[in-house]
Order: sequence, then C-alpha cells, then structure tokens
Amino acid sequence: MKLGLGSYAFRWSIGIKNLQPAQPMTAMEVLEIAHQHGLSLVQYADNLPLDRLTAEEHLALKARADSYGMALELGTQSFDAEELARYIPIGERIGSKILRVALDAEDALIPVPELAAQIRDLLPDGKRAGLRFAIENHFNYPSPRMVELLDAVADDALGVCLDVANSICAGEWPMTTVKMLAPYTINLHLKDYEITPDPYGVGFRIHGMPLSEGRAEIEEILAALAHCPDDMSVILEHWLPQSDDMKATRQMEHIWLGRTVAAAKRLVPGNHNV
Repeated sequence: MKLGLGSYAFRWSIGIKNLQPAQPMTAMEVLEIAHQHGLSLVQYADNLPLDRLTAEEHLALKARADSYGMALELGTQSFDAEELARYIPIGERIGSKILRVALDAEDALIPVPELAAQIRDLLPDGKRAGLRFAIENHFNYPSPRMVELLDAVADDALGVCLDVANSICAGEWPMTTVKMLAPYTINLHLKDYEITPDPYGVGFRIHGMPLSEGRAEIEEILAALAHCPDDMSVILEHWLPQSDDMKATRQMEHIWLGRTVAAAKRLVPGNHNV
C-alpha cells in the first residue's frame, strides 16, 4: 500500500469557512510537505479544489510530483455531474488514477437508480482519462445504500474510498463499515479518533487523534483490506480539533502529521523501511 497525504490533514492551514489564515497553504506547499515526510502521493480534496488552478499550475504541480517520483490524486464533495465532468480532464492532466467523490446527506436524497445512471454516464470519459471513481462514505450516506449504488452501477471503474471513521455519524461502528465496504475498496482514508466523556457527565464526544493513539482498530482494518492491490493509495488524514489559538492549532497540524506518518510507516504493509 502506498502512503499519501490528504489535504484535509491541513484543514486549518488551508482554511475552512470563516477560519481563514492570512496566507493559506497552497497545493504546491502540501506536495512539498508530503515529500519531506517521504510519502508517495498527495490527494487534493474539496478543501483545496484543483479546479481553481490554471492548466499551467496543474502541469507545474505534476512536474514537481514527477521530479519526486510521487503521484497525485484529486476529489470533490457531493455528487455534481457537471463538476465531475470538469474534473475528469484535470485528473488526466495531473496523472491521477482516482477521482474521489464524498457522498453525503444531499446525495442520499437522490434515488439510487437515478444516481447510478448519472455515474454510469460519466464512467466512459473517466476511463478514457485513466480514472476510477472512488465514492467516499461520508457523514450521512449509509454504507448499505452505498453498496446498493455500487451494485447498481456494477462497473470496475467505480469503487469505494473507504474512510475508517466518517460513518460513525451515520450510526455505524467503524468495523461494521469496513467489513461492508472492503470488497469494493480502491482507496483508503486512514485516521484515528477517541471517545471521551463530557466533563459534566452529559454524554460524550468523538474527536480526532494522531494515528495509533486512539480507538481505531488499525490492524483489523488493514487485515480486512489484505485483498486490495499492493499499489492502492492509503491517504493519511486527521480530525485535529480547533482551539482558541488558531496559530497554535495550525502548528499542531504539522506535529500530528509527523506522529501519524511515523505510525503509518510502522503499521501499513510495504512501508516499514520508508
């Protein structure tokens, strides 16, 4: 499995909603950080949308990645046929093998046959560009519905971007999600989390942790994906909570990434000597 950096590892340094840094981290800077950590690729998600870059900037990004022997992947949030059609040539330009699409609550409102038909229409162009569509289990798109969608399309060019923690929000325990979606997985988002009681005893909350420092059953997850190809990308992310000091929060993103990369190189097959 090839370890990669997901742009959501730097959500606070890139900027999200009203929390924008004075100088947001760029796509090139994310690539440089991944290279410094000895990672094999970068996956740019919707928090750092590549359709805002020019064709020349895409080519410069690919040239830099090529010089490092690294690969690039890209993705979007929610299903939008027009946006995906716009992303296919970008994927081809940067040499991406994956176009990740995070499905969420709005997508769950689309009847499965209708969504399957829209995806099926896009697949030929994706195949010509050398892309496979990887639909991600996000917060409010249940895994059984994803399986129904995948079976309805029934094409090897469509698979799952398996996130190991997102579906807690959809009422699924992580290993339930993993076992359900593992047969369809072509891309993995690896993160960790902890569940802590409220200090006043009013329920509990789920928050992120550096990899191997929380509750995620990493060894069991990887064992469930042992059938996947050796070159499948494993994208490292984390849910670092914000603090009142956003400068310190952004600095902590680098610290958490260092701890996560070290754990991933120890745990993920094929990366022990990286």
